[in-house]
Amino acid sequence: MNAKFAINGKQIETERLVLRPFALSDLDDFFAYASEPGVGEMAGWNHHQNKQESMEILQRFVQQDKTVAICLKLDNKVIGSLGVEEYGLEEKLSEFFPYQGRELGFVLSKQHWGKGLMTEAVQAVINYLFDEMHLDFLTCGYYTFNARSKRVQEKCGFKPYRKLISQTRMGTEQETILNLLTNPRKNIKLQFSHPETLIYQD
Repeated sequence: MNAKFAINGKQIETERLVLRPFALSDLDDFFAYASEPGVGEMAGWNHHQNKQESMEILQRFVQQDKTVAICLKLDNKVIGSLGVEEYGLEEKLSEFFPYQGRELGFVLSKQHWGKGLMTEAVQAVINYLFDEMHLDFLTCGYYTFNARSKRVQEKCGFKPYRKLISQTRMGTEQETILNLLTNPRKNIKLQFSHPETLIYQD
């Protein structure tokens, strides 16, 4: 089942990053990367056309308190976001009924691709969710054209779980690989449902 989650002011530091709650004062930084063509599209949404659009989404980030801002320690600039979302099909995926988990989603400014920063951020959030919040599992997906997201998830230990066709926020359908990561400190035994989409091998 979906675990309850809120950032509640939590701040996580890594070697190069600070992960913290978004604030409305982050608008300029947020718009700067969210308006870059190709950034949102890799995650299934159209890049932002104006600051008003960014402000509306930023307000949701602040209110919902489940998406962290990825900030460079060097200059405190916000360069991306990482959401700890509810996973979908909760009532159908019976393998997760006894367990508590969430789904990760992330995006990073194009100028910082290829530097290992997203892997650093994702791993830090995984450690927090498993070690401090004691979640049992996490899911994370990527569209099959998004090789960068695939590599980040592989480096963080996710394994291919299901192959699906997903609806994007752009109104298109895309082949999607949903990945799975279980908490290695727990004895998680999954009895998988819906074998028609299953590709997981333990």
